Amino acid sequence: MKLDILKSSVAAMALTVAGAAYADKASDTLAVGFTKELENVDSYFNSSREGVVMQRAIWDGLIYRDPATNEYIGNLATSWEWIDDVTLELKLREGVTFHNGEAFNADDVVYTVNFVAVEENGVKTQRNVNWMKSADKIDDYTVRINLKAPFPAAIEFLSGPVSMYPNEYYAEVGPSGMGLNPVGTGPYKATSVTPGQHFVLERNENYHDSPKGQPSIGKIDIRTIPDVNTQLAEMFTGTLDLIWQVPSDQAEKLGQMDQFTVVNESTMRIGYLTLDAAGRTGEDNPFTKLKVRQAVAHAIDSQTLIDALLKGKSKVVHSACFPSQFGCEQDVKAYEYDPEKAKALLAEAGYPDGFTVPFYAYRDRDYAEAISSYMNAVGIKTEFNMLKYSALRELRASKGTPVSFQTWGSYSINDTSAITSQFFKFGDLDDSRDAEVRDWLDIADSSTDGEKRKEYYSKALKKIADEAYWVPMFSYNTNYVFGNEVSYTPTPDEVLRFTTMTWN
Repeated sequence: MKLDILKSSVAAMALTVAGAAYADKASDTLAVGFTKELENVDSYFNSSREGVVMQRAIWDGLIYRDPATNEYIGNLATSWEWIDDVTLELKLREGVTFHNGEAFNADDVVYTVNFVAVEENGVKTQRNVNWMKSADKIDDYTVRINLKAPFPAAIEFLSGPVSMYPNEYYAEVGPSGMGLNPVGTGPYKATSVTPGQHFVLERNENYHDSPKGQPSIGKIDIRTIPDVNTQLAEMFTGTLDLIWQVPSDQAEKLGQMDQFTVVNESTMRIGYLTLDAAGRTGEDNPFTKLKVRQAVAHAIDSQTLIDALLKGKSKVVHSACFPSQFGCEQDVKAYEYDPEKAKALLAEAGYPDGFTVPFYAYRDRDYAEAISSYMNAVGIKTEFNMLKYSALRELRASKGTPVSFQTWGSYSINDTSAITSQFFKFGDLDDSRDAEVRDWLDIADSSTDGEKRKEYYSKALKKIADEAYWVPMFSYNTNYVFGNEVSYTPTPDEVLRFTTMTWN
């Protein structure tokens, strides 16, 4: 009923605003809507997809991976070579300046690496940086990054979440200052930041010859609008030019209207349930029992979730990683949808009448409600809690949750270490605390032998599936909606690239 009303209202708006201008081409300002609040723009102190988007716009990394060819290309570094298994030497690009006028050189790389590599400095996603030990300056445009241990995915990480910061400015303002007044070398500079609400980016007229490409649109005006229906209304009135992560039913309807371009693209994000196998929320927590976890896995009909809700390019996922990532073993135990088997397993575990448990989620309420309904149907009665992402992340890190619906996009890093090793190596979001899995991942993360890496990722992923520590369900797709005066081709890594957006 709610969906029918929405479709009717969308159709009505289409008639009343026909002929309106949907892109502010005249003022060269692209208006973009974000759904989730981005509280801290400092790319090392948030872990949201919106933060990744801002990171790629405001800052640069040493290396760039072409999203179409997966080729590594120099960005702030022009070349690199391994001195040995734990020492990477990079030649830096000359003539680059930060948005505040500071010249980029080796001092900035050394300061950035030596700051983020120290765990006590609190980088939000430690997996992105904790493989680095330190950096040394060889000369003004040559640096060496020292690794704690061999880490074959180093180049992949340097092409993604490891941004370079201005040493003098960052030493002065720290993460809080960088979050309010970000300064990078990237294609866009931030001219206004209201955390969680409003961000204005302007084209960096002095942007270097980067493989990201030169920015075309002069200004990007980003507002946080949590309600999708409000986003849709603003698309019709022309106060928004581009929205993304649009639910499939609304995207399908908008795709039938001439004034919008709707593009569906796959992403590296997967949706999964994490279960408190380690008993972080109490030893009497039912999810410490294998049969209970397996019951949950059998209770979820992932294909129907995709067919009814996600649609597009989404696929069923069985392993605790994204299929394209290096080392993502696909030959793991798969749990077919079988609610009767789920009920039998619960009875065998000592819960013939089921039990009641808090259930947490932070996004995609309709997906989360459908998942909790599947659990309710087999006797696991869920107390539904919808929190903001930052609040749920902190709750999970500090106290844990019995069961929560989570997603992870791996910072678009095409290596299993960016997801499985993030959540199964005894970090504060590890809900299984399996020492054998941790040790296998340590070997896979550090081996310079590709086949050995695959072997040990396979061991870890097979055990994670056998023990049902996670219940992987589906890969995500993203629907992008933009006015016809905007030209944009999305990429499968779920990164909005403002440099590739132009006016028609």
